[in-house]
Amino acid sequence: MSSPHRSTAVDACPGALRLHDAADGPLARVRIPGGRITGAQLGALREIAAEWGDGHVELTSRANLQLRALNGAPAVQLAARLAAAGLLPSQTHELVRNIAASPLIGDPTPIAALDRALCADPALAALPGRFLFAIDGGAGDVAFSADVAALPVGDRIAVLLAGRDVGLRVSPDATVPTLLAAAHAFLRLAGEAGERRPWRLRELTDGPARVAAALGLPLIEPSLTRPATHEPIGVVDATAVAALVPLGRLTPAQLSALSTAAVLVVTPWRGIVVADLAPGETASWADRLAAAGLEVAAGSPWTGVTTCAGRPGCAKALADVRSDASAAAPAMAGGLPVHWVGCARGCGSPAGPHVRVEATGQGYLVAGPHGGAAAAGDEVAALVAAARKG
Repeated sequence: MSSPHRSTAVDACPGALRLHDAADGPLARVRIPGGRITGAQLGALREIAAEWGDGHVELTSRANLQLRALNGAPAVQLAARLAAAGLLPSQTHELVRNIAASPLIGDPTPIAALDRALCADPALAALPGRFLFAIDGGAGDVAFSADVAALPVGDRIAVLLAGRDVGLRVSPDATVPTLLAAAHAFLRLAGEAGERRPWRLRELTDGPARVAAALGLPLIEPSLTRPATHEPIGVVDATAVAALVPLGRLTPAQLSALSTAAVLVVTPWRGIVVADLAPGETASWADRLAAAGLEVAAGSPWTGVTTCAGRPGCAKALADVRSDASAAAPAMAGGLPVHWVGCARGCGSPAGPHVRVEATGQGYLVAGPHGGAAAAGDEVAALVAAARKG
């Protein structure tokens, strides 16, 4: 039996109705299933950020959006504005609409179908705010990080549990019911765990095997492993333009530029895609995004560079990680993703292998993807030192 890491405190994930009291003021997290949002909806968030917040919109590692420093935001009016923009379709399920999706997925209709079915199921409002569904387009870019995920394999759908292939295969039309049934099974098993209930399926002892058994569906020999995936950038398939957002923080000018797009997709790598473009539109959009300060060229030093909020936004942070990462980023290119964190909690860490740069109060501790120092980590450490001297 595995030894799970179970939660030791209440689940206090922020939302659009339950704000987080950060050091710089209330923080709202707006869940956008599959990362899909219209330009008009992003424009509504830009107006809220300008009126009540710090003017920026943050992208999270689950392709959701955050508004910070909402010191002047009346809670009732904030909820009404979000609802009017179509960003708050369910108050009861607002915290559990956690659905990741491949940014370049060919058919996004399963995302909306899962969201509707989730919000229509009263019992699933009890899911923890960290429980994650995923609809993968086939590349394996989101399925292996979720609690329950759908991944096309030929004419069948593999349902992965806590990132593991347990041999569960269903027909496409059974995808949404199976994902929701797995979530119900998790809730039942988590309720048997006592007071220290798990937030994620991987925290439940033998969670994948027990959920698979609870579903009672036939299993085949597991065959899937996590593939290497890459963050999209630049023109993609002549119908979309993918951009990196430095440190996952959209400025007022960038928000204005993006709000004119019809369809946008926030990525789990804290990037953004202008999607569903007509032939001939990609070049002008690439120019527009670059002019706004977004990265659309391969080899950008911002590739894979992410941070937590750091100082002054987080009271627990021991350094201004955004400033330090910005100073070091121009000298960094290629290799593993690098995530900078202001304390040992490691908020916002990428799901896959990465180098972690952790503020300690006396400098930075750099560790490779398996916890030990790595060549990539040593290189980052040198860059941090040089950036701080500069």
